[in-house]
Amino acid sequence: MPDGKLKPSIEQRFTLFGREEWRGLRADTPLTLSQEDLVRLRGADEMISLEEVADIYLPLSRLLNLHVSATIELYRSTFRFLGTAQAKVPYIIGLAGSVSVGKSTSARILRSLLARWPGHPNVSLISTDGFLHPNRVLAERGLMERKGFPESYDVRTLLSFLADVKAGKRRAKAPVYSHITYDIVPTEFQEIDQPDILIVEGLNVLQVNTAPGLDDVIFASDFFDYSIYVDAETEMIREWYVARFLSFRQTAFRNPGAYFQRYANLSDQEARETALSIWTRINERNLIENIRTARFRADLILRKGENHRVESVALRKL
Repeated sequence: MPDGKLKPSIEQRFTLFGREEWRGLRADTPLTLSQEDLVRLRGADEMISLEEVADIYLPLSRLLNLHVSATIELYRSTFRFLGTAQAKVPYIIGLAGSVSVGKSTSARILRSLLARWPGHPNVSLISTDGFLHPNRVLAERGLMERKGFPESYDVRTLLSFLADVKAGKRRAKAPVYSHITYDIVPTEFQEIDQPDILIVEGLNVLQVNTAPGLDDVIFASDFFDYSIYVDAETEMIREWYVARFLSFRQTAFRNPGAYFQRYANLSDQEARETALSIWTRINERNLIENIRTARFRADLILRKGENHRVESVALRKL
């Protein structure tokens, strides 16, 4: 069976929706994004249309809004039962998927849509790239060719950050990662200050790996109220990765101080061969060994086809 297909045992746990059927679940949810908004949100190599937003992301935002409202009411009931003052508990959404599958664009679109729903205008978004170990540490440990694999992350710091956010701590700090320098920015942090919703986007956010030496076995997903996986065939993701690599020769690779500046002047053939080598050695291995193995832990799976168009949705059964 080709990779990415839902096996019968998985179908028992998920309800599968075709695109047309899923679109009908939008109901009367208004489209609150403009074309100008979408241009700012989508990746440079992703031509996602407003139709895609209306058909896929509006029904998803409606579902998430219902979950957020129900969870908030549950918190209120719990605080009433305990007789304590109500604390603000952010709703956390985890969003996972391969390099180049378009998870960052999905996260940005969802953030914008959810922020337009009444009752939770403060929606924050972080990437777990900021929790990668610095290149210096990765080099010392011989992990530069394993960047993005579970062992390349500072899991202890990520778990501490998520615990602070879930506890309602003010101005929780997340490290910042630069895709230009391909490294952590030592003096920069993103402050997350008691949002209504926090979206946590990353390769391995559904992985069941933890930091060595922790007394308790806890995972990033333990802090999530809802989780989403963006899926596609391996061959398709590979072509998206190569296309993005080729386009970066004219953009990101030409930035002063860019880690990949040496690739800026490659010919099309050289660039394609280089991209395929990186994909095969690192990204495909990580996808097959780690990322995709955790996809069925998600509450919802977006299954993409050509041109990043979502063809089907798998929703975990209650």
